Amino acid sequence: MMLDLPFWLPLAFFFVAMIYSMVGFAGGSSYLALLVLAGLPYKQVPPVALLCNLIVSASAFWHFYKGGHFDLKKALPFIVFSIPLAFLGGKMAISKELFHLFLGFSLFVAGARMLLPDKNFMETRPVSSKKMWLVGMPLGAALGFLSGLVGIGGGIFLSPFLLLMRWMDAKQTAAAASFFILVNSLSGLLGQMHKGAAAPGEPFLFLGLAVLLGGQFGARIGAYRLPRPGVQRITGLLILYVSFSLLGKVF
Repeated sequence: MMLDLPFWLPLAFFFVAMIYSMVGFAGGSSYLALLVLAGLPYKQVPPVALLCNLIVSASAFWHFYKGGHFDLKKALPFIVFSIPLAFLGGKMAISKELFHLFLGFSLFVAGARMLLPDKNFMETRPVSSKKMWLVGMPLGAALGFLSGLVGIGGGIFLSPFLLLMRWMDAKQTAAAASFFILVNSLSGLLGQMHKGAAAPGEPFLFLGLAVLLGGQFGARIGAYRLPRPGVQRITGLLILYVSFSLLGKVF
């Protein structure tokens, strides 16, 4: 099904990609919200959001990796089981009501995260490799499944956990989150395609270009400068607004 894009949608995607990529995110939750607001058929929403996630997370990861912030040994426990579970979640077909429920809840968590006051997490705690694997494997699996199911990368949920546990500093967390989003978005997208989801049509090339430009711009800033919490909070308010709208349709 082809759908004409609202004139404001590519511009909104550009700014979302720019804002989220500053902290290693890809913006999947906001793409979902915007696509729902734009009236896209709900079955087309996850593959479009995941494709945009791939583009932005690749940009973010590249710049944080170049900046020397990526620690594979710490990130790997969260990624190993997230990949197959993201594929499994992407394969699952759910009703429109369940989709709204899962998406509304996911957006609520993401929006609340964006509104949390910023703290200084630069001082990390030492953690054993065994503990990283014992905690990282089940958590990564759960986040991978959720990401594939609703069409997000899951990094926006992983990041606050890593920061609160102080296992990584802010920029290491951004690098890990961007890599987590990258691999799970790819896995989730393959799952969506496996269950017969329609590939994004030609009009969505404009969205891909918008997030590519926004992601490159934001990631360059984020890899070397601190993010702006005020902009994050505005984004969080938007996500919360849409989450309440979706949950209202269910309840």
